[in-house]
Amino acid sequence: MFEHISQRPVSTRRFVARLLRNFAYGGVLILFSLAIGTLGFVELAAEPPIDALLNAAMLLGGMGPVGDLSRISGAGKLFAAAFALYAGLVFLILAALLVTPLFHRVLHRLHCAEEHR
Repeated sequence: MFEHISQRPVSTRRFVARLLRNFAYGGVLILFSLAIGTLGFVELAAEPPIDALLNAAMLLGGMGPVGDLSRISGAGKLFAAAFALYAGLVFLILAALLVTPLFHRVLHRLHCAEEHR
């Protein structure tokens, strides 16, 4: 199950599988976050679904909400603030998910290079 230190480097096939699996996890996280954001903006900010999806996507992308926020309720503003903080955490988690297999591969390469010295 776990790779032993004295093992040869992870094969390319396993590396690609790990990379694709992490990309799939990231995709699921993005879709889940978009669904939560869209539902929150529809229910709490009384926005039409397409505008709610746009705002959720823009917040997840780091761009900020679109449109006039002065017309939405206090609950909608609180949701937008909480979702913006959540989107920042999702960005960090997604970055870690996508970089981890690459970092793991580099560590294996460095370890093998040191063994051959």
